[in-house]
Amino acid sequence: MRRIAIYCGSATPADPVYMESARAIGRSLAERGIGLVYGGGRLGLMGAVADGALAAGGEVIGVIPVALRDAEVAHLGCTKLHIVETMHERKARFTDLSDGFIAIPGGVGTMDELWEAVSWAQLGYHAKPVGLLNVAGYYDHLIAFVETMAATGFVRPQHREILLVDDQLDGLLAKMAAQRPIETIVKMKRQDL
Repeated sequence: MRRIAIYCGSATPADPVYMESARAIGRSLAERGIGLVYGGGRLGLMGAVADGALAAGGEVIGVIPVALRDAEVAHLGCTKLHIVETMHERKARFTDLSDGFIAIPGGVGTMDELWEAVSWAQLGYHAKPVGLLNVAGYYDHLIAFVETMAATGFVRPQHREILLVDDQLDGLLAKMAAQRPIETIVKMKRQDL
């Protein structure tokens, strides 16, 4: 993978483990020669992941809507900063620019981005790996909910492995590299839906 989109929060939580992990993730991607595509912000985990990558000499591509740029939250130190009109355009640009997606801790916007990446993979709009990095157990309840969706039949067995989960970046990247293509909804027969 040449570039990975990182979905994360623009908040700065009280527990320093989140900011420290975001910086370490950015640094680690840069040290592996993997470019970072992210939301283009300078605040919170967004700013920390970008700063970590930049400090290690990595490529950092930000994608930020004009309204957020105008609110002065854009990270002006990015290798390249794409200014887009809408959040929809932002997410589409993430997909175009990256070879995979990883969600680290974040809030509603992070969930929106993560679920769209999973949904688009399930439908067959992209065939890129989608990872969830469970920093400090942040996503334990979400992982349990995904298991509930699968157990009740709302996530088909052939789609259960779209969302790859690990609590270490090395493990998650290995799973992403090893992921095999899935049978997408648009290629499934009606009786299998």
